[in-house]
Amino acid sequence: MKKDFILIFLTFFVLGFLSCNKDNTQPIDLSKAGHPRILLFEGEEQQILDLIESDETWKKMNFTILEKSNSILGKPVLKRKMIGRRLLSTSSECLRRIFFLSYSYRMTGDERFLKKAEEEMVAVSWFSDWNPSHFLDVAEMTMGLAIGYDWLYADLSESARESIKSAIVMKGLKPSQNNSYNWFLRSENNWNQVCNAGMTYGALAVQEDYPDLSGEIIDRAFESIPLPMEAYQPDGAYPEGYGYWGYGTNFNVLFLSAIEKALGTDKGLVSTPGFLETADFLKHMITPTGLSFNWSDSGTGTNLNTSMFWFAQRTKNPSVLWSEKRFLELSDYSKFKGIRILPALMIWGKDIPLSNISEPKEKFWMGQGSNPVAMMRSSWTDPKAIFMGFKAGSPSVNHGHMDIGSFVMEADGIRWATDLGKQNYESLESLGMKIFGKGQDAERWTIFRMNTYSHNVLIVDNEQQRVDGYAKIDRYSSADEFMFSISDISTVYDNQLVKATRGVGIIDGKYTIIRDEIETLDKVTKVRWNMVTSSQVILGNKEAILTDRGKTLYLKVQGPDDIIMSTWSTAPTNNYDAENPGTIMVGFECELPANTSESFEVLLVPKPVVSEATFSNKTLDEW
Repeated sequence: MKKDFILIFLTFFVLGFLSCNKDNTQPIDLSKAGHPRILLFEGEEQQILDLIESDETWKKMNFTILEKSNSILGKPVLKRKMIGRRLLSTSSECLRRIFFLSYSYRMTGDERFLKKAEEEMVAVSWFSDWNPSHFLDVAEMTMGLAIGYDWLYADLSESARESIKSAIVMKGLKPSQNNSYNWFLRSENNWNQVCNAGMTYGALAVQEDYPDLSGEIIDRAFESIPLPMEAYQPDGAYPEGYGYWGYGTNFNVLFLSAIEKALGTDKGLVSTPGFLETADFLKHMITPTGLSFNWSDSGTGTNLNTSMFWFAQRTKNPSVLWSEKRFLELSDYSKFKGIRILPALMIWGKDIPLSNISEPKEKFWMGQGSNPVAMMRSSWTDPKAIFMGFKAGSPSVNHGHMDIGSFVMEADGIRWATDLGKQNYESLESLGMKIFGKGQDAERWTIFRMNTYSHNVLIVDNEQQRVDGYAKIDRYSSADEFMFSISDISTVYDNQLVKATRGVGIIDGKYTIIRDEIETLDKVTKVRWNMVTSSQVILGNKEAILTDRGKTLYLKVQGPDDIIMSTWSTAPTNNYDAENPGTIMVGFECELPANTSESFEVLLVPKPVVSEATFSNKTLDEW
């Protein structure tokens, strides 16, 4: 009797579980007829028009899109222009032009926008192909045509409709079924997000004429896109940094928004652990100076991130837009004209009261994952606030550098410790270099900006960090009097040191500290402490004075007596390396005996508080 009860209980439990998770197994409904069905249904334009009338910010944003659309009217149609192995710049421009023009036509009814959009779509439809060997090019081109085809369907000429539809299928969807091109389906990076989004838009656009093909493409995307979405686990930290967050996440959101709108379900994808939390990650990534906390292949530039408004809408939390607010408050919106998906902002932002964007309460953020990071600041409102960004992780992640333990630091409105960022890929690929290898001896690590020697890290016996190493954030504190983060980075110094641990922090919101604790092997070991800066440097005894735009920062060192302060050039070390004008590296070197435990403590102190700064004289275990 007991066994029968258990069997009945388990049966109902399983049936209940399947019922609760029916979104994961239900068939896709492609029965919705008519256009438009991607992102913005017929009649929903009025919500945006009402918003434009009632809110000056949205009125200004709408005007920016219309102004750019007007400038596109006089441009010659796009040509199939390759740059190296990529057609991507043309594909991206195609997406921007068609999205802007289609939006402008729907908002104004001005047939000039319709005519130009049709002209552009027909032109790219007649390209020989969309360069499927670099499938990002195909994805962005397909998305652009899908939006234009869907939004303008009723007013396109019959011949144009046929040309565009045929191109979407034959140059977009069909090549994505070729195993020579669709490796992105198994990828865990932004290629997956961009390519699946582009193909899904194409499938949604032509679903009534190609239901089987469209169903296959969309089913495939549901199965594939969870791979890169897992990269946000567990806390929302995106391993490829600020710039690639914008690329991968924006297209991921475009995918989620379109399928939820057109199909009525995202099959639970939005609940992927870490995905909604990644909005807080990006909010913290913009520093007091307005730059990004950059690492690896990401640069320091920032701009309005359209998908952040989807996150704010979805979570009903306008405060995640705090760092985006600075862009909305600009007097000049011309910078936004280059954002090819900018019209989506008017769709995702239309329900968000901008007056409800409040100052965040937390000044510290930490995320683990494949590239753990910690970010801390003394204030959200003071442009002269202290900021410290700290990176753990591994060089082996996509777009990774040998930068484990690196940091950026700001104070007094100056970025004192910086990162050089990536080198333009084409400048290297045009020389035949293979720049995406991940092995210890890969050609990638001969490139100065990508290897150990150009980052704010420890350099041991002039050797590179280990590619197969990994470091997480082991301990941290968000307390205002001492925010800090500590990481055991030993594995990236395997066979160089017995152990290496680095901690960084902000003390009393006034100055920063970097503490390293290391143990040497049974040999004399040379250690270099390195920091890249754009400042002028004057060396002293266990200190350096950095000056920049009339501001001063003191770099103070506590450690062994034989420390030698030094600077190093950032000039190219190979004929293929990029120039790094206006930068220099500063730090110190010392030789440590075999089988020795040693520590270094470095303070980075703005001049106004230099008299208050003291070394902690605490081990990392005591922090």
